[in-house]
Amino acid sequence: MSRPELTEWLSGLGEPAEVGSLRARQLYHWLYVRGETAPSRMTTLPRHLRELLEEHADLARPIVVAEQTAHDGTRKWLLRFRDGREVETVFIPEDDRAALCVSTQVGCSLSCKFCHTGTMRLARNLKAGEILAQILVARDRLNDWPSARNDRRVTNIVVMGMGEPLLNYREVAAAFRIVVDGEGIGISRRRVTLSTSGVVPRIADWGRDLGTGLAISLHAVRDDLRDELVPINRKWPIAELLEACRRYPAPRPITFEYVMLRGINDSDADARELVRLLRGLKAKVNLIPFNPWPGAPYRCSEPGRIRAFAAIVEAGGYPSPVRAPRGRDILAACGQLKTTVEQRRRRAPVSSSHDPTEPIAHLSAT
Repeated sequence: MSRPELTEWLSGLGEPAEVGSLRARQLYHWLYVRGETAPSRMTTLPRHLRELLEEHADLARPIVVAEQTAHDGTRKWLLRFRDGREVETVFIPEDDRAALCVSTQVGCSLSCKFCHTGTMRLARNLKAGEILAQILVARDRLNDWPSARNDRRVTNIVVMGMGEPLLNYREVAAAFRIVVDGEGIGISRRRVTLSTSGVVPRIADWGRDLGTGLAISLHAVRDDLRDELVPINRKWPIAELLEACRRYPAPRPITFEYVMLRGINDSDADARELVRLLRGLKAKVNLIPFNPWPGAPYRCSEPGRIRAFAAIVEAGGYPSPVRAPRGRDILAACGQLKTTVEQRRRRAPVSSSHDPTEPIAHLSAT
């Protein structure tokens, strides 16, 4: 809930109007700045209100079903919500920053051919609270609250996990208004990047409402190929997508994500066409070596081919870094996210005697 929504909700519990705004601000601070889940420890709230919260509010986190740590320090959490649905969230530490990759849907409806998540059916959209909960869980697990440390481990949020965020617009926008609020989670818009496969009408809405960094999952420079790789292109083809990008009020260059598929989209001609398409845009290109997953129909481009592609794009005036694969050994890299609950359920159900407040597995890649 936003602070005005909290104010209204508290009023419904009988909190006097003259103090409702103050109490909402205090509660908001406890939830998003302090990360508190126990009303009894919210000591700036009066006792009667703490008792009302105990009775009427559910502040519990999702269950951490499994936690994996890769060789490179990448961490992945499998989170289960109240209805039993699950998503994956990934923490990616680097020397000078650390990004949290959050999911916005359980599964995905877009069926992008190179993406493991695309092999799942869309089960449902996440609610705003479930999107925020991924950030709160990460801060819990990383001991990343102000009471524990002066610096913040999670410095950036990338909306690049499971699902197409702009197809769950209302809930994603509600969540990220709290993320970028200086009195909420407090991460600058410049440190948030939303990635979309190209839901063209919502790109303008996101620019107006949130104005964060924008990343476009492009992956092809011809409509016939992109129709195959990213089927949403059949509804909003490349020309319409790029026109929406030209109108986007980007706080920094738009990132175009381009997965390198051997013999499919990695020729010199593809690189030259990419430069032509981006002409006039303030942009950079992230080249993503294809991250394999079980049953994947593609192979990654050879390193020399990727370097040659990057050289052409950079000569055309666009920075073209090659994204270093992170968390491949735990299937946490770009395009690899897919909850493994389906396979686990086919093998053996989770025991009903399990304490739902505790994780059921902690895995470390070795």
